[in-house]
Amino acid sequence: MTMDPGAGVPPLRRLVLLRHAKSSRELDLPDVERPLSGRGRRDAAAAGHRLAALVGRPDLVICSTAVRTRQTWAQACEAEPEVLGTAPVRFEAAVYEAWSDTLLDLLRELPAAVGTVVLVGHGPGVPDLAERLNRTSGDGPLGKFRTSAIASFAVVSGWDELGPGSAVLTAFEVPRG
Repeated sequence: MTMDPGAGVPPLRRLVLLRHAKSSRELDLPDVERPLSGRGRRDAAAAGHRLAALVGRPDLVICSTAVRTRQTWAQACEAEPEVLGTAPVRFEAAVYEAWSDTLLDLLRELPAAVGTVVLVGHGPGVPDLAERLNRTSGDGPLGKFRTSAIASFAVVSGWDELGPGSAVLTAFEVPRG
């Protein structure tokens, strides 16, 4: 949603944090290469349905390069191909193992033209960022940020000023398939 620039109110931006769905631990693989489990694939599809309903088509998706995050986004897109499947995706290795400071740095570099961004990442960085943004506003309950959890924030500043106090939690869900 873009507001009338003449109204003196900055355009509303939306940040959506999506933690990857449940990964498999059955295979002897390095952490970054672990795929989704069967439950994870179902939960990622459920997350796709919720994302489409909550935010529609994002302007940009920033996704970790880990296998499970890429598969989470792919399953979400498969569940809602007309809405999510057409969103531009930027795969960022820096999201893997990132804490909230690194994630904030990535988000602060977004161009002003990006209205809605979905960040697909990992714990503990994504839950830490959600708590950090929600701590100051205190708006809404933010439960345990489990796998496939979605937190949506209305950002009231420019991306370059994103931080505690500049975003308000508007939705928090943990979709299950």
